[in-house]
Amino acid sequence: MFNYCPPKVLADLKSETFPDGKRYYTLEDGTRLPSVTTVLGAQKKEAIMKWRKRVGEEEANRVSKKATSRGTGVHTLCEYYLNNETNLSQKEGIRPDAFEMFVSLKPLLNRINNIHYQEAALWSKQLGMAGRVDCIGEFDGELSVIDFKTSKRIKTSEDIEDYYWQTTAYALMYEELIGITINNLVIIMAVEDSEPLLFKQQTKDHIDGLVKAIQFYKGK
Repeated sequence: MFNYCPPKVLADLKSETFPDGKRYYTLEDGTRLPSVTTVLGAQKKEAIMKWRKRVGEEEANRVSKKATSRGTGVHTLCEYYLNNETNLSQKEGIRPDAFEMFVSLKPLLNRINNIHYQEAALWSKQLGMAGRVDCIGEFDGELSVIDFKTSKRIKTSEDIEDYYWQTTAYALMYEELIGITINNLVIIMAVEDSEPLLFKQQTKDHIDGLVKAIQFYKGK
């Protein structure tokens, strides 16, 4: 059984996604902030457009739809599991490949406990962003921002810098809202037809990269 110990109740922000894919969150005072993925995705937009042009719209849409469905399924199962729910194989709407990838993650999920928040909205006016964190809790006994990812291929730490920026943003938002510093970033990645990957980093090592990503978005 996973233990929950949220330090305080956080508002659940409303969000809106526009046709261009950008998402904005609205704070209780009416302030609208772009999502973390909207800000960090700005640097990838050109590369994605080139890929779509190279493979064709039909194939790009097929691949994107499959990846999104699988990723959503794995995230949902991780959320259910950490919420101490049972009979996950009987949940409706979960693709078999997503369930198989989730099962591969269970040994790593079992290293999580004393969960502060799961799927909680976080925000920062200082950073100018808001988002929904996968999990904040202890991983191997250390308070961490924990993010769940899926991948079609094995990736290296150099491939996922934007994931570190994303989790760093959540760590800084958490500190701004709660007053507790989070030093550890954990990426748990399910890989198609392979063993899962675990990446552990320090928040302080990715603040500069996050700041540059925010500056890039503002410059665009």
